[in-house]
Amino acid sequence: MASRNRVIYQSEGLFVSENASSTGITKHEQLNRVQSANYSFTINRQDINQFGDLARIDSLVLDPPTVSLDFSYYLADGFNERAMGFFVTNSGNNRGTVISPGSVNCPVGNFASGHLTANSGINFYIATSPDGDDLNQSITGQQLDSSDTVIGVGNCYVSDYTVDFSVGAIPTVSVTVEGSNMNSAVPALKGTYGGFEIPSPAVDQEAGTKIYGGASTVQLPNPTTDGGITGIPSGTATAITALRPGDVTLNLDNVSGESLIKLGTDEGAHIQSASISLPLSRSPIDRLGSRFPFAREVDFPVNATLNVSAIVNDAATQNLADILDSGVQNVSLQVKDKNAETAIKYDIKGVKIDSQSFSSSIGANKSVDLTFSAQIGGPNDDVNGVFMSGVGFNQVFV
Repeated sequence: MASRNRVIYQSEGLFVSENASSTGITKHEQLNRVQSANYSFTINRQDINQFGDLARIDSLVLDPPTVSLDFSYYLADGFNERAMGFFVTNSGNNRGTVISPGSVNCPVGNFASGHLTANSGINFYIATSPDGDDLNQSITGQQLDSSDTVIGVGNCYVSDYTVDFSVGAIPTVSVTVEGSNMNSAVPALKGTYGGFEIPSPAVDQEAGTKIYGGASTVQLPNPTTDGGITGIPSGTATAITALRPGDVTLNLDNVSGESLIKLGTDEGAHIQSASISLPLSRSPIDRLGSRFPFAREVDFPVNATLNVSAIVNDAATQNLADILDSGVQNVSLQVKDKNAETAIKYDIKGVKIDSQSFSSSIGANKSVDLTFSAQIGGPNDDVNGVFMSGVGFNQVFV
């Protein structure tokens, strides 16, 4: 493998596994429309000092390393979300096969239901092609090989999912994950799957040791421009390249009675930006006799937030004292594609308004910032939390 002078975005691709023990091609997917990826690790050590020695006599690792990965991508048809284990229902148009709740390809429940239970996490891989080559096109039709390199991040848990919408910008998703291990490798020709393989970055989380045996090597799928959204059925719409801010509709009609300004779709404030954030932090559970935590459980309760910024037009007839005792409501945000079909829809159920902040100054439009929150319910709770539907027709991990 020739040395590279540099690495730029054309040479990289991001892949995800179905779970931490996944090995074969069909158990990995390439994420689409990726815009950035950052990863790092920190080793946590405790120095051992004693009387009589100025310098430490040892430095012991008492906690697992801090491994982090964050990346962003343009929102499209929900394929990336499915690949990461989120539950996305099909919106029902003619793009392809409906992925229904209960299928082997989607967990049952609300958007985050696949990330609420204890498991060993998932793996992410950043593949890099030779200098000057497009990863998605230079090796189309063949696997990653010994001219490429792969960074693996093992036993990852999604700790935050945020989607941002704003005037003049393409809707973008930002994801933060926490992992247990990281490795780098050059694909090597082996006989396990009849192709080029790399060592798995997953570890035995309690022991902190590498996994050996059948789950120790991994084969990634062929990189392509459209990843999981290729193979579009004939007679259907083309793949979504990106969604436009002009096709975003945020419906706040149900919560307009909880605001001091009008929020209705027809005559409400002029929305400039909106973001939906779903934090999924986890706490490690330790015990004597184990080097590292034997489990990482979600910190409940989980509160999703909707932040909205808008230009104020008309005030509403409302009293804060009445808002204090108001019930929960539902809001929705949908984005249409270039064919005017609904590409993505988020439903946030069980919403309460938390704050409303006004700002006015010379030379600027009067604006308002609103914050809403909803608590995530159990896997089978269909009235609380965030729910997502998308037009993606391609099933994942099949």
